[in-house]
Amino acid sequence: MIIGNRTFADHGKTYIMGILNVTPDSFSDGGKFDRLDAALRHAEEMVADGADIIDIGGESTRPGHTVIPDQEEIDRVAPVIEAVKARLDVPVSIDTYKGPVTAAALAAGADLVNDIWGFRHDPKVAELTAQYGAACCLMHNRREAVYDDFLKDLVRDLEGSVAIAEAAGVAREKIMVDPGVGFAKTYEQNLLCIRRLERLHQLNLPILLGTSRKSVIGLTLDLPADQRVEGTLVTTVMAVLQDCAFVRVHDVKENRRAITMTEAILGR
Repeated sequence: MIIGNRTFADHGKTYIMGILNVTPDSFSDGGKFDRLDAALRHAEEMVADGADIIDIGGESTRPGHTVIPDQEEIDRVAPVIEAVKARLDVPVSIDTYKGPVTAAALAAGADLVNDIWGFRHDPKVAELTAQYGAACCLMHNRREAVYDDFLKDLVRDLEGSVAIAEAAGVAREKIMVDPGVGFAKTYEQNLLCIRRLERLHQLNLPILLGTSRKSVIGLTLDLPADQRVEGTLVTTVMAVLQDCAFVRVHDVKENRRAITMTEAILGR
């Protein structure tokens, strides 16, 4: 899979997408990096710690989040994308599900579109991704956590998102999928997602797991968001064991070490 100027293996290696929230209200680090200088400094730290991609988001997508105007989101993310691309040799992802924000982010230099609605919210997002020749991450999501057969429905929904991408002209080798832990799923379904990640391999696409500091970890360990590193590391090891190509995390250094150790044990 080619993202920006880098080539990533589909299997046998797990890469890190480092989270850069330029929002005042993110559930775990809101307001810490919403100034350009702080955001750029944090991006530099994550790359130094082993991040392979920087994922920039301008609107919190936590449960119950406040939807902000498109222009406000653009004003948050576009300058950061431009600065990161100018300063660092690293692919940049834009975390958005809105057409206007996608257009501005891709024009600013973003290499990948990370859509929490899997191209189902705004058809313009798929069209713009194809137009720019960008890569994409299609996350599983629903309005409600209602399923007939959870794992089958999860795979079927992702197949639908992939079909939308391909119909818009996105090349299959530019697509990765995300099971959407924490989105339209019960606590038990989130755990099942992580336990049965291998089911997604039937899609024959790279898999990204995003569990960093999420509520499934907080509920399991009864810990606040800033004390969920160890729980996140366990989910990352589960991702490596099930041959996920990417993990999306806040704590890059710790997760890089966990991945390296797990891959060594597996003989990779």
